[in-house]
Amino acid sequence: MPPYMTSSVMFKLPMRASRLLRILLILQNRGRQTSTQLARELEVAQRTILRDVDAMTEAGLPIIVHQGNQGGIELGFNYRTRLTGLDTAEAEALALHLATPHPALHQMGLGPAMQTARAKLLESFPDATRSRCAEAVARFSVRTAPAAPNPYVMALAEAIRNRCIVRLRGRSRHPQDLHPIHLGFDGQTWSVTDERRPEMPIPQADWGDLNISSRRF
Repeated sequence: MPPYMTSSVMFKLPMRASRLLRILLILQNRGRQTSTQLARELEVAQRTILRDVDAMTEAGLPIIVHQGNQGGIELGFNYRTRLTGLDTAEAEALALHLATPHPALHQMGLGPAMQTARAKLLESFPDATRSRCAEAVARFSVRTAPAAPNPYVMALAEAIRNRCIVRLRGRSRHPQDLHPIHLGFDGQTWSVTDERRPEMPIPQADWGDLNISSRRF
């Protein structure tokens, strides 16, 4: 380590590089932003954002700063860098994979790094892809891998995607219609959530036979 570079300085360098990349991706995907918006998003002071913008300009990035009440910070000259577009299924799979990182990452001290990497990757996607990822995380949650496949899970997942009404024939003598909005696995069992009773997830043991209706909700 050079005598003039302390360990604290070395620690801050990758942190700043990470923040600069996030600023670039936010401006690219959301358009003009104020320094206040960027500071709030990145949880830093407004003056830190202004210094970062100066650094990006010095590095040759086409950053344009507009003054006044209608001002803001944006990328000029149609500057663009995109990842290859993902279809709906690919976006859903990637979002769920990123939302459930391997437990070893936390044990190795890489949990925070995984979170920032996830944020950068999602920010680099087009708006439509980011929306698909957000929908997937809201609809499905899998904490650990199930021990065995369940033939009903795929059918329920498809019903959730298409907002199809599902009829359960469980322990009750009367079939139960539900509007499924979430499917989760908590490490022991699957459960499905009805839009009309979100506080009462229905465990797999109470599903019984399933019938996926063509009717939508």
